[in-house]
Amino acid sequence: MHIDSYQFGKIVIDGTAYDSDCLIIGGSVQPDWWRKQGHLLAADDVQPVIAARPAILVVGCGASGLMDVSEETRRILEQQDIELIALDTHRAVARFNELTASGQNVAAALHLTC
Repeated sequence: MHIDSYQFGKIVIDGTAYDSDCLIIGGSVQPDWWRKQGHLLAADDVQPVIAARPAILVVGCGASGLMDVSEETRRILEQQDIELIALDTHRAVARFNELTASGQNVAAALHLTC
């Protein structure tokens, strides 16, 4: 998968545009991804990622990086041997593309606004 472009509120992945937060897992996009507490990433919010067991989860914390990753989520990902990379969404998109281009088993959780 390749993220073609990102701007506040819109992302293009493999030629398809999305205007909602999304997960990228195992070569597929899950649009309309919502978190229980808007700007806090809880473990329940990434259960599909945990079930898929990628080596790396890249989290896009919003254009300004306002979304936080809870300590519980960090701990659970660590216990599952899933490396967490949390960045503002612009940098997360670039990092996701770098990792996928190098053949890494990577998933993404992308917040498109804030």
